[in-house]
Amino acid sequence: MYRYDDFDQTLVNRRVAQFRDQTQRFLRGELTEDEFRPLRLENGLYIQKHAPMLRVAIPYGLVSAKQLRMLAHISRDYDRGYGHFTTRQNIQFNWPRLEDVPEILALLASVEMHAIQTSGNCVRNTTTDPYAGVARDELIDPRPWAELVRQWSTIHPEFAFLPRKFKIAVTGATHDRTALLVHDIGAQAVRNDVGDLGFRVFVGGGQGRTPMIGHEIREFLPAAEILNYFDAILRVYNLHGRRDNKYKARIKIIVKEMTPAVFAQQVEAEWDKVKGGPGTVPDAEISRLSKFFTDPPYREYARDSIAYRAAIADSRPFSRWAERNVKPHKRKGYAIVTLSLKKTGTPPGDATAEQLEAIADLADQYSFGEVRVTHEQNLVLADVVQNDLHTLWVRLKELGFATPHIGLLTDIVCCPGGDFCSLANAKSIPIAEAIQRRFDDLDYLYDLGDLELNMSGCMNACGHHHVGNIGILGVDKNGEEWYQISIGGAQGNEASLGKVIGPSFAAHEVPDVIVRLIDVYVETRRDDERFIETVRRLGIAPFKERVYAATH
Repeated sequence: MYRYDDFDQTLVNRRVAQFRDQTQRFLRGELTEDEFRPLRLENGLYIQKHAPMLRVAIPYGLVSAKQLRMLAHISRDYDRGYGHFTTRQNIQFNWPRLEDVPEILALLASVEMHAIQTSGNCVRNTTTDPYAGVARDELIDPRPWAELVRQWSTIHPEFAFLPRKFKIAVTGATHDRTALLVHDIGAQAVRNDVGDLGFRVFVGGGQGRTPMIGHEIREFLPAAEILNYFDAILRVYNLHGRRDNKYKARIKIIVKEMTPAVFAQQVEAEWDKVKGGPGTVPDAEISRLSKFFTDPPYREYARDSIAYRAAIADSRPFSRWAERNVKPHKRKGYAIVTLSLKKTGTPPGDATAEQLEAIADLADQYSFGEVRVTHEQNLVLADVVQNDLHTLWVRLKELGFATPHIGLLTDIVCCPGGDFCSLANAKSIPIAEAIQRRFDDLDYLYDLGDLELNMSGCMNACGHHHVGNIGILGVDKNGEEWYQISIGGAQGNEASLGKVIGPSFAAHEVPDVIVRLIDVYVETRRDDERFIETVRRLGIAPFKERVYAATH
């Protein structure tokens, strides 16, 4: 993984010292709340319902065992003993004391971490494929490019105060595992007819109050021009983005109002001004960054493990876990393992200090000391020897990370909701748990097959409800918490936005509503048809009819 050089470390250390002084001045009453607000947001600090919330950057979701141990230490000594992994591949602490935050940032800096640009109207944490570097469908390893974008965007003076927050995803695979099409910029590696490397560029995707699928504005961008082109996109956005209305300030609104074609024309014109200039990425720079992401010292295996296959045949629980939580690796004899943070009764994405330390130990023992964070709020050990999978599975069961449901209904993506967030209209965590308990039957879940359920406590869509096959949104109705249901959303190569089925439901009704939606699917699906495919074939009408016939 990327390691700080002297420049990186000096920058982060100075930022810590600067914020320590700013915090002390605020606590002494020398800065007003309005003066302090932009300073704390620049360092990832929100004021939530009950306490400050600190969001820590995990660039492109890659974290070391050493860093995990530091996160565990911070959660134990400065919070309430746990952290929450987010859909931006970051981690949040929900209960730090304001006066302790500078010390937390200093501890993070000691292990090459920070909270810079995890909030505010700037370029947020760049995300990528959690299987980067090990996926079989990968054209290139996107991590050097994600690191390039991270370095370009961090404290970029021109883009530090954008009209609104800005999110970028980069992938090097043919199958999108980054939710590429619901980002402000999505870049997918491709090669042209003569084999040159470049990127397809999508702009104007996003969720929130006005969800939109991104538009392709360039079929092939020469790879060396990626920063020049991103500069051009952001300059056009900075020029036209609304600053008088935050609800119309995202780039997706500008792209829609201008039309994608006109927006692309303006980007191309701006790009012409800088093409080939100082922002052009030399091969030497990518070579330098690529040295941080070389293959670990893999063992050589002539074939996949016979013992692993035998263990699958011998144990149904193990075979189920292997089916859902283990993916093929580019190297023979290795596997990619997803650790579920969605055990029933646990808030999705949460991990205790003890669990973080245990995961760090497992990473050291089984995966070269590295862990990946997914935007579905799970963790990945990317380089596990197949012969070790059964032993690892036993240990994961003890820790509560072996629920064999990745991609199934109870692998719920869920924001913290009204239990913590001051923006939320309704609680998310209790509803997610109620659904998990209602569907706590693995045989039934496996019969249903792939089905993604996402939930957000407000229109900011931190739970990505718009792209859930089933989406749940918390809404306020006369001061009470209600829940709006949508179906038909999806991420990936065929991304789509869900459609609301009708009026919202009281909290106690939601599990029954999900049951009725599933009943329609089971009764009408064709052979091997997934839930999303059934919805796309039938539309929402039969689902809506069943749900409201039973509830009204």
